[in-house]
Amino acid sequence: MIQYPASYPTPTQGDLVREFAFPIYQSRGWLKLIGILSIIGGVAQALTIVGILFAWLPIWMGVLLMQAASGAQNAQLTGQKYELIRSLGSLKTFFVLNGVLILLGIIFSLLAVCVTVILPLVGLTLIPPEYLNPYYYYP
Repeated sequence: MIQYPASYPTPTQGDLVREFAFPIYQSRGWLKLIGILSIIGGVAQALTIVGILFAWLPIWMGVLLMQAASGAQNAQLTGQKYELIRSLGSLKTFFVLNGVLILLGIIFSLLAVCVTVILPLVGLTLIPPEYLNPYYYYP
């Protein structure tokens, strides 16, 4: 245990929680803005036929950011450890989900490059050869 000099009061748990929650508390406005924009984007995506399958992802990510912002605000105001843990848990889930989506995007982009660039270079194509001949008669 750390011994503090007599001139420094020993910090309480609430003081430590407030100190740790302060950076997230300062950025709560940005968290709420990105969360609201993500929810609006998810709702707009849900209005399309194909987008309705994946619209829950940006909505969920927006809700996670809103929860993180409110948890950081509550932790800063009350000094409760549970609120800080809840806020950090929401941020962790957001970043894990965002990382998985980025990795899936990279994988699908590489597959698209393979299909559109590399496969035709090695002679494999999805277009039948008779359609490539300009003199072929299509009955």
